Amino acid sequence: MAYLTNKHKIINDPVYGFISIPGDFIFDLIEHPWFQRLRNIKQLGLTSFVYPGANHSRFQHGLGALHLMHMAIRTLRSKGVNISPEEEEATYIAILLHDIGHGPFSHALETSIIGGITHEDLSLLLMRKLNEQYDGKLTLAIKIFRGTYPRKFLHELISGQVDMDRLDYLGRDSFFTGVIEGSVGSERIIRMLNVVDDRLVIDEKGIYSLENFIIARRLMYWQVYMHKTVLSSESLLVNILRRAKELANEGADLYATPALRFFLYNKIGQPDLAEKGNFPSGLIAANFTRLDDTDILVAAKYWADHSDRVLSDLSGRLIRRDLFAIELQNEPFHRERVKDLKSLAGKLMKVGPALEGYYVFTDSISNLAYTPEATDVKIVLKNGKTADITTVSDMFDHRFLSERITKYFLCYPKECR
Repeated sequence: MAYLTNKHKIINDPVYGFISIPGDFIFDLIEHPWFQRLRNIKQLGLTSFVYPGANHSRFQHGLGALHLMHMAIRTLRSKGVNISPEEEEATYIAILLHDIGHGPFSHALETSIIGGITHEDLSLLLMRKLNEQYDGKLTLAIKIFRGTYPRKFLHELISGQVDMDRLDYLGRDSFFTGVIEGSVGSERIIRMLNVVDDRLVIDEKGIYSLENFIIARRLMYWQVYMHKTVLSSESLLVNILRRAKELANEGADLYATPALRFFLYNKIGQPDLAEKGNFPSGLIAANFTRLDDTDILVAAKYWADHSDRVLSDLSGRLIRRDLFAIELQNEPFHRERVKDLKSLAGKLMKVGPALEGYYVFTDSISNLAYTPEATDVKIVLKNGKTADITTVSDMFDHRFLSERITKYFLCYPKECR
């Protein structure tokens, strides 16, 4: 007996209140196991080590960004922008699935056991596989997602200076971390959106909300995304996965779920996504979509008892939240100090020079409030002309907006103090 499913659901979101799902096919994509997997991937990785409330998922973010996109489409149509039903649905699909390629703890995976493949690459791969499953119904969405569709403003709603992705994650991350400086008036900004010459613009009366958005983004980077304890915890996780990958390459026996084992014991790279490598992209997609945060955490619990001293020690530190000490400064750290710390760590941890880098390392981080490679934000003046925000705002100059602020950090075991 076939059962009819009510696809006109209303979801109670903690940030926006009641939100609706715009269309039956969107509902089908939300119900798909690949999207449901995002329930088990935290939006902010290990940030809950600093802000205990930051346990929200990429599933929630996807729904939130979809809701904001629904608002944006309605706003633009109310201002006379012609958007066809097909373009509307495709834009919803693109924003809903924009993060479907995120792996466990996001960027930690990209820099450790999957070489040279970004979450954007994997999102595109999964969208293409879904397109095959649904007989081409995602073709237009993929064009909009990639920015190859002629109507550029639709792509800018997904990936631009002021897109629905950023509007949702800033507000949502602010809500769940309790960092009120990240709070943005997303509804106000969306109501100020317009389109001129096929580009997304902001009405002049929305400039103060836009200024607040840019400031909020800058503050959230330093207070949340690049908080030094977050950096320390994520660096520890990266080193755990790097060591596991190194041991797997040497043939060591490691506990791992089947999906994690696939990526640990095989070298997966860009050629595989283009069907030019050793593994078909379908096999990569099948394993990747079975991988979430729990695979990594369960493995780390087992690895804490592994015979390899480095893997065991690092994994135990993660499970206990025994993080590395971290220092942050505006200039690179002196080589001699890093060298001395490595030598000390090697003696304390009883590891040779080749393994000291797992305990003492330095790197840099950057904060950009305004992405230089994205299209500039244009303001629609009352006379109908457009101008760049840097020429209209009395608060910002171009240097403040686009200058890359770089800081350097040094991590080492607290025992080395």
